[in-house]
Amino acid sequence: MIKQLEFSLPPYKRGYHLVTHLILNELDDLPDFGMLYLFIKHTSAGLTINENADPSVRVDFETIFNKLVPEGDPDYIHTIEGNDDMPAHIKTSLVGNTIAIPITNGRLNMGTWQGIYLCEFRNYGGNRKIVATILF
Repeated sequence: MIKQLEFSLPPYKRGYHLVTHLILNELDDLPDFGMLYLFIKHTSAGLTINENADPSVRVDFETIFNKLVPEGDPDYIHTIEGNDDMPAHIKTSLVGNTIAIPITNGRLNMGTWQGIYLCEFRNYGGNRKIVATILF
């Protein structure tokens, strides 16, 4: 069986934001076993799973991604939407729009220190729409 729903995450400033609790609040009871697929419907924000205990991880993400894909690169042609827009598109392609998480015994089967991140690559991205698909 397949269940699908769509919801929005609130606006966040640029950065890496733990949203596991917000996503779980949107989902009804999870099945005993299955898979949860999350897809973000945007080209300047991504989803990932990573360390959820030490906040310095988020700072390091921002630092490294800004070194990899800097704002204001003179090679960018797509600049009409602001200095943060084209780098946001590239960072989204690097991180991705979709994550998959196994469901076991009615819970997300992630590691002890894993959490779901919204990676907001725009300075002010607005609400972000998520499609959750549960296969069971």
